[in-house]
Amino acid sequence: MSTYLYIILAYLLVLAGFNIYRSKKVKSQEDFMVAGRSVRTSVMVFTLICTWIGSGTFIAGAEFASKAGFSSIWLPAGAWLGIVVIYFLAGKIRTFGQYTIGDILEERYGPVARLFGAVALIISFVAMVSYQFVAGGFILNVATDGAIPEAAGTIISAIFVILFTALAGMVAVVYTDLPNGVIIVLACLLSVPFVYIAAEGFPEATHNLDAGYFAIINEQFGAHPALKAGGYFLSVMLLLMGMQTMYQKFYSARTPKDAKKAVIWWTIGTIFVDIVIVFIAVFSYSKFQNKIDLTIPKEGGKVVLMAARSLVPAPVGVLLLGAACAVVLSTGMNYLLSPSTNVMRDIYQRFIKKDASQITMVALQKIFVVILGVLAFFIAMRLTSVLEMAYFAYTIYGVAITPALIAALTWKRATKAGGLASIISGTAMCIFLKIMAEVLPPDKVIEGDPWGIPLIYPSLIVSFLALLVVSLITRKPKPEELEKFSPVKNLT
Repeated sequence: MSTYLYIILAYLLVLAGFNIYRSKKVKSQEDFMVAGRSVRTSVMVFTLICTWIGSGTFIAGAEFASKAGFSSIWLPAGAWLGIVVIYFLAGKIRTFGQYTIGDILEERYGPVARLFGAVALIISFVAMVSYQFVAGGFILNVATDGAIPEAAGTIISAIFVILFTALAGMVAVVYTDLPNGVIIVLACLLSVPFVYIAAEGFPEATHNLDAGYFAIINEQFGAHPALKAGGYFLSVMLLLMGMQTMYQKFYSARTPKDAKKAVIWWTIGTIFVDIVIVFIAVFSYSKFQNKIDLTIPKEGGKVVLMAARSLVPAPVGVLLLGAACAVVLSTGMNYLLSPSTNVMRDIYQRFIKKDASQITMVALQKIFVVILGVLAFFIAMRLTSVLEMAYFAYTIYGVAITPALIAALTWKRATKAGGLASIISGTAMCIFLKIMAEVLPPDKVIEGDPWGIPLIYPSLIVSFLALLVVSLITRKPKPEELEKFSPVKNLT
């Protein structure tokens, strides 16, 4: 077995021991869901970075960069604008101080909106968890030079993510993210010069790769390249603006000031890591293009991992593989905890047993962590492209949740009927288009898009129009219904 594997496994075992220790301190629902609302700024910065920088960056981002070059920066760039919006809302989110997005949706739009929102969230997050498992399989396969098959690596990744999450919930997540975040930032910083030198710089890369790899928008990517780039930008921006895992982190902060301060450093760290990963992926693909078959969608996602094995010194390679492992673990835990919280908070506790004891709530949530994790694993075993699954998960979340959520926080005229219509119509349209992508003839589905039109555009238009039109034709909310919300701007 590879030395890389032993080091990675040793690190995972240390984290396992730490989480077993931390699990003994989880006594209540508040401990499990929001870490007792005691997370300080320094810890929150790294847990926010780890929550966002996952296999969507290291694997899906690398897959995109292998095909589209530097124009793949459109994918993470949407998050940067989303973070700006979050900065102005972070203090308010922490002040509201509940557990899930459903708490906000019900307060503004009623219990039915909470239920439908929970369903959309669970679908999206289970999809996200599934490709974290696949990414873990990639890492273990590359780290062992193929000694561990991808399928076996996927199983191992699923076991660790499910185990860690079930042990201690948010307490495990935020304090596992602290060392993981340090490793991610350090690995990215150290790897860039070695990859650049190994790939023989820009002259060799521009010689090896098509000119489109260095364009603002790669004209060879998708039926409508500009629409595709904009689609990725929008889906990621909307995802981040409404991301429940981010809101849960803000709920975990000691104070609104801590939450807002953490966003500044989170922004800097996220932009740095996103750009560096694209840089590493493009230059690594320049070196490895003859060894990567892009007709197999998942293959492009391995390029950063291959760089860790071949283009950088062993200590840096171990760190980079460790960073990839860290993001899979941290993001998988974050995205698995979130839907299990929705099941417990938005469905079980709200509609089935309101007076459930703390012991029952924590025990049941651990069971649902396992159930949802197993479901995500079965999806992972059928997954063909991390990028396509990530895009679908981002889109359904962004169109079903974010318009209604942001309106709840910022638009006084949004009504219960309007918010509910937005959630239902956005979810339905996105699922319909995803089904069409599976049943239409291959020549009608380009880069996973029915008729070549990215999912985000028709889905977002339907969701936004439903919110706007239905809100304007129904009775506006009474002042007492808006007491918990202080809109940033009245859009009426």
